[in-house]
Amino acid sequence: MKYHRVLVEAIVYALQQIFIENRQADKVIEYVLKSNKKWGSRDRAFIAENTYEIVRWWRLLKFVTQLSGSKVTEAAQFWQIFGAWRVLQGDKLPDWQEFAGLNLKNITARYEEAQHTRKIKESVPDWIDETGEKELGEQWNAELQAMNHQAPVVLRTNTLKTSVAELQKKLNEAGIETETLPDAHDALVLKRRANVFATEAFKNGLFEVQDAGSQLIAPFLDVQPGMRVIDACAGAGGKTLHLATLMENKGRIIAMDVEDYKLQELQRRARRNGIGNVETKLIEAKTIKRLKESADRLLLDVPCSGLGVLRRNPDAKWKLKPEFLDNIRKTQTEIISNYSKMLKPGGKMVYATCSLLPSESEAQVQQFLATHTGFELIGEQRTSPAKEGYDGFYMALLQKQ
Repeated sequence: MKYHRVLVEAIVYALQQIFIENRQADKVIEYVLKSNKKWGSRDRAFIAENTYEIVRWWRLLKFVTQLSGSKVTEAAQFWQIFGAWRVLQGDKLPDWQEFAGLNLKNITARYEEAQHTRKIKESVPDWIDETGEKELGEQWNAELQAMNHQAPVVLRTNTLKTSVAELQKKLNEAGIETETLPDAHDALVLKRRANVFATEAFKNGLFEVQDAGSQLIAPFLDVQPGMRVIDACAGAGGKTLHLATLMENKGRIIAMDVEDYKLQELQRRARRNGIGNVETKLIEAKTIKRLKESADRLLLDVPCSGLGVLRRNPDAKWKLKPEFLDNIRKTQTEIISNYSKMLKPGGKMVYATCSLLPSESEAQVQQFLATHTGFELIGEQRTSPAKEGYDGFYMALLQKQ
């Protein structure tokens, strides 16, 4: 394989931004790809894919290059880690000074040694490995392996504007092949990765990018046209938009969040999707009290560790801390306890997380039911990277008596 130095320099720069400056990987890669308009699609794919995979395998790659406690300069470490990654992919490295310290025999031997220690082999911090094993037991092995595979690109058809079959046809005409999923009726999965955001279909609001596991949450809430629905942790609104399509753009959805910029992005997406039944509301001190017992349906897609979506956000595992997990559980308890007051008697709510951990999911629901009379658990559902190949989501449907 021929290496272009400018592309490797871009990857090294991206890694420095992610690990030294603590910036989000997706934002860094977006910035880097915009920095040189001369790069073609293959160049961009090379930068993005190698950066993400090196971030994913960071601990393993540091182990095989023996950089822990090394006197190699910080800048040189990133070059050597890139080199080790490509060596493990079977490449012959160019004769560059930055790769001079790498030894194929040593890298291979260290890689074989790493296979005997799960947290190094699967490249996760000690505390995440310990937490996962404690909560999931033997299933943790399979989930860890699955989360180290690249996630598929999944689209959700905007059925207000088109059908799955028609969207599939339009994308095929644009050179993007897709296939349907039996469990997510509006979903299309790309057979090969492509820049779907550049298509006319996206610009015209015919689809959103949304994992199949996430696409199961809105239907689980059992919404109907004409209802009053509150999406209380809406963020940028992926599930809000899905709820609006299920409601056929009828009734009213109040999309709430503590971050105003996310709600502004939701409004922009709603306009593109042709959705007009969504009202955004910033959560302030009296917001919940003013909306007491006003919702037919309530979605609580609560903040969580994000351990169910690590394959999409591999940098998160290096930035998460044990104390964050402790704090976020307290936040989840507060949200379900306080926000559930917005539900009408007879109404239904969904509590959802993108975590694999029962302590953020099933245990939170059971604790809520034990401390709040008048609520009944109707059903629960989980998706798993290891079992269905979807992101790891949990959802519980509860009804207020």
